[in-house]
Amino acid sequence: MSYHWNWGVFLSPVSTGEPTTYLGWLISGFWVTVVVSLASWVVALVVGSLFGILRTVPNRKLAAIGTGYVAIFRNIPLLVQFFIWYLVIPELLPVSIGNWFKQLPPNAQFYSSSIVCLGLFTGARVCEQVRSGIEALPRGQRAAGLAMGFTEWQTYRYILMPVAYRIIVPPLTSEFLNVFKNSAVASTIGLLELSAQARQLVDYTAQSYESFIAVTLAYMLINLVVMQLMKWVEVRTRLPGYIGGK
Repeated sequence: MSYHWNWGVFLSPVSTGEPTTYLGWLISGFWVTVVVSLASWVVALVVGSLFGILRTVPNRKLAAIGTGYVAIFRNIPLLVQFFIWYLVIPELLPVSIGNWFKQLPPNAQFYSSSIVCLGLFTGARVCEQVRSGIEALPRGQRAAGLAMGFTEWQTYRYILMPVAYRIIVPPLTSEFLNVFKNSAVASTIGLLELSAQARQLVDYTAQSYESFIAVTLAYMLINLVVMQLMKWVEVRTRLPGYIGGK
């Protein structure tokens, strides 16, 4: 094999003149990935929970809204959605809001577009998890809540959702991991996250193996931390008689 390994490249100053090293580039991309992914997950969990509830309410119009949201965001490729949120949506907004967005610093545009896009895309998947968790509960739980004098909202808030969330912790773990992996697509609109920094390192040094081995290890570290965190959540929240319970 004629490839010349050079692990010391990570400690070399970048050739662009910036006061950092190539390792600094990867660390910067790592934190961008973490920040964007965590922010997107918050959006996904909130929006997905809301629309997941809508998909299970007796009101057909509200249920149709939830179904429409899932159909749109799950059937359009994520790459296309990134370009829509970054290039198309600002043109469809009122002129004042569109111009305000375009005048933001480039990084602010990349971050906001990525968080909204990735959050809503993942939210459609979370929505289905929430719906399945609610529908897995005995119908008598909702009837009992309403019979006790709770409103529909209170029944969801105090009876259905606390149990449904516990049931869907395992599939939510998978979606949480997917947020970090899907964040790599944000590089297509200019966000310098982990994979984008790796490609940039390859462009300047031609040390492709070292670059992508380091990135692979970084993603493995993220996955390990997320899995351990969600395992702890699952153990702490499990209920006897339900999936994962004792």
